[in-house]
Amino acid sequence: MLLGVFLNSFAVILGGCIGLLLGKGLSDRISETIMNGLALCVLLIGISGSLEGENVLLVILAVVLGALCGEGFDLEGRIERRVKKLQVDSQIVQGFITASLLFCVGAMAIIGSLQSGLSGTHEILMAKSLLDGTAAFVLASTLGVGVILAVIPLFFYQGGLVVLSGIIEPYLTSEMIQELTCVGSLLIIGIALNMLKVTDLKIMNYVPALFVIVLLCLFK
Repeated sequence: MLLGVFLNSFAVILGGCIGLLLGKGLSDRISETIMNGLALCVLLIGISGSLEGENVLLVILAVVLGALCGEGFDLEGRIERRVKKLQVDSQIVQGFITASLLFCVGAMAIIGSLQSGLSGTHEILMAKSLLDGTAAFVLASTLGVGVILAVIPLFFYQGGLVVLSGIIEPYLTSEMIQELTCVGSLLIIGIALNMLKVTDLKIMNYVPALFVIVLLCLFK
């Protein structure tokens, strides 16, 4: 059942490693130019995904409640303090968060995992592997090893959906997938704006919105 998940994870690692190797030979000027171009592509991905949603009020409520939860628990601050203690490069964290959202948010991750778990076929996750491998290659060339580390949440997220597919499938309506994709894509837009240095949003403080939108769709 997990063949598709393993292939997807391997594609991310392979693409990320190749990107790391090629990225070392780039000058700072070229790296910055690629980073800005990449940010524009991430912005495009976020905008296209955000148009999937159909219930604007639910999305607004999810983002507001999610932001309240994130600020209440100070998720961004906790991560920053932990990073400082571990003396981890902030670029690694940026690469990890950016890649994790790109790889895990979207209909392909959910539907592909359900397909693997329920029917044992992996066409969707195989197609996603090609896309994610390419994205990992480009991201890792500028954002570094944090992109490869994103394979950890990717594996457990999609693997969990595969294993629990029989239980989850009846509750995952098309509306829920659309609204979840929309909210996640808004966070991706925020990441792109941060990469372009237009804003300084605390993206992690908005992540609870992903869980809130699921609950709102279940109990509305």
